[in-house]
Formats: sequence, C-alpha cells, structure tokens
Amino acid sequence: MRTIQGPGIFLAQFIGPSAPFDTLDGLAGWAASLGYKGVQIPTSDPAIFDLDKAATSDTYCDDIKGRLAQHGLEVTELSTHLQGQLLAVHPAYDLQFDAFAPKALHGKPAERTMWAESQLKLAAKASKRLGLKAHASFSGALAWPYLYPWPQRPAGLVDAAFAELAKRWKPVLDAFDDAGVDVCYELHPGEDLHDGVTFERFLDAVDQHPRANILYDPSHFVLQQLDYLEFMDIYHERIRAFHVKDAEFRPNGRQGVYGGFANWIDRAGRFRSLGDGQVDFRSIFSKMAQYDYPGWAVLEWECCIKHPEDGAREGAAFIRDHIIRVADRAFDDFAASAGDPATLSNLLGLSKEK
Repeated sequence: MRTIQGPGIFLAQFIGPSAPFDTLDGLAGWAASLGYKGVQIPTSDPAIFDLDKAATSDTYCDDIKGRLAQHGLEVTELSTHLQGQLLAVHPAYDLQFDAFAPKALHGKPAERTMWAESQLKLAAKASKRLGLKAHASFSGALAWPYLYPWPQRPAGLVDAAFAELAKRWKPVLDAFDDAGVDVCYELHPGEDLHDGVTFERFLDAVDQHPRANILYDPSHFVLQQLDYLEFMDIYHERIRAFHVKDAEFRPNGRQGVYGGFANWIDRAGRFRSLGDGQVDFRSIFSKMAQYDYPGWAVLEWECCIKHPEDGAREGAAFIRDHIIRVADRAFDDFAASAGDPATLSNLLGLSKEK
C-alpha cells in the first residue's frame, strides 16, 4: 500500500480576469497559501499554460515546474476535458461546443475534431516532458442524445457509436502509450463514458487498451444513484486519477434523477462543496489506500451555494484530514511467531506423519 498524494486542486473553476486568478503564478501562490501541494492544470487557456510550448520545449516545462516548486507545489495532472469533449460531438451540440474551440473552427465540425485530436496528442507529449504519469480528460459523445431508449433505438446504433468513438481515440491512446501516460476519463453525464457499463463497452472497442483508464469522481455517481464504493471494488485497477467532489441527491414527489430541467439550485441532485454533501469520503479514502491508488487526491470545486474561495479553503483541510498514512507493518506483528519450514510442518502436524 502507499499513501495517497495531496491535497491537490483543479484550477479550471478558479481561473478569472482578476489577480491572483489570472496567472499561473498567482493561482499557485493562492493555492499554496491554502495548504495545497499540487495543482491540476487545464490546457485550454494559453495565458495560464501554453500547451504548444509544453509539448515541444523542455525549457518551458522546467520553468513551469520551477515556478510551482517555489510555492511548494507540483503538477498533479494536465487536463484536456474541453478538447476531449470535442473529439466526438453529436451535431445536436455543435453550436454549444463550438465555444470550446478556436473561433476559426466554429461551424466546421470535421476540422474541429482534427484540432481536438492534435491537442490531445500535444498533451501526451507535454505530460511526458513534465514527468507525469496520468492525464485527465473527457471522452466526448456521439450516443448521448439516445441515452433513454425512447423512441426505441435502432439495432446497432450504440455499437456503431462506440466503434466510431474507439476509432477516434485509438491513435490518441497510442500517443499516450508512447509517452508512458495514462488517459483518465472522467465518467460524466454528457459523455458516452459515464458509468461502468459504458467504460467496459469502450474498453472492448479499444481492445482493452492499457492507457484507457478512469478519473474517479464519486459526485457524478451520486447523481446517477450508482454504488460508488462497489465501483471502486470493480474498477480499482483502472482508477488512475481522483477528483474529490461532493454531491447530494434528495428526490421528492416532483423530481428525481432527471431533474425536470430545473436549475442547479433547484435540482434533486446537486454538486456541493466538500463536507456539505452525502459522499462517504472516509470509505473512499480507505479503499484508495486498500487498492494502492498511485496518484493524487484533487479537489474539483463545483457548488451552487457556497463561494468558490470558501470551498477551496475548506477543501484543502478536508482532503488533508482524509488522507490515510498507510501502515508500514501489520498491527499484530508484536505476536509474530517463527515461520521457518520446520515450524510450519509442526504447526500443520506434518512432521508426525513422517
């Protein structure tokens, strides 16, 4: 077993136009002042992190690491959530997701897909230069509009969607394999990979690719009413990144999982700041230790009630207090007895049979 690294913080939700949230150095100083030890960096804003430079320049990557080290921080993972989303977009979402791409690609879905693939491959190279072992992303979605089987889905529709998704991801996964980095898909509503069944379907479609792994975020499973602890028992070998995010699900006589198109504040299922929701993090951190999770515990703040800066401040202490320093010896070692072959034979009564 190993002790999980942390606390870390995903910077995406905190980037803003005013100091200290408008530069990587400002964000780093702020995060360090709250007690964070690592930062997960989004790659969609060149003012914060220049993905093109990071993919081609050791000097740039060394500078990033050095600047963070001055604050006592490390890079936990890079994130291509937005670019991963754009690798596979159903036409129903073209207008909304165009906002994630450069303006020159708006209204050009084929070129947008090619750009997303190139971004992901750059992220593989950048991750390698930074010495990282895991990368956070979304899968994108072609089948999501057909999630609920009404009207009845034509035979083969979902298989065709996952075959195409695998075709698009295969060269990207190979690029990450060349870099020695795992792609960790955040299983998330709106993505074709959103639960265990869809992840398994994707694994089959990419021939059990060793770099296809999971970013574990229990909040999404609370909102789906999926057993997020048993999920860890089933998929722990593929869990290579971890978003520590809370949620609550409080259905009533008017709404449940689907939410009735309500705004976040009025939904039965809501994301909450750490400690304000229903997620059993003590059991989660215990399982992370039990299964020898090799990475970081990273706060992702999303809450429709609490101020983000308060959520970040409270989150650092919350994660720190939940990290389990794993034991370096068995608790009953004080009662250990000899284990030489002769003693073992005697204990089993085998010596008397000779």
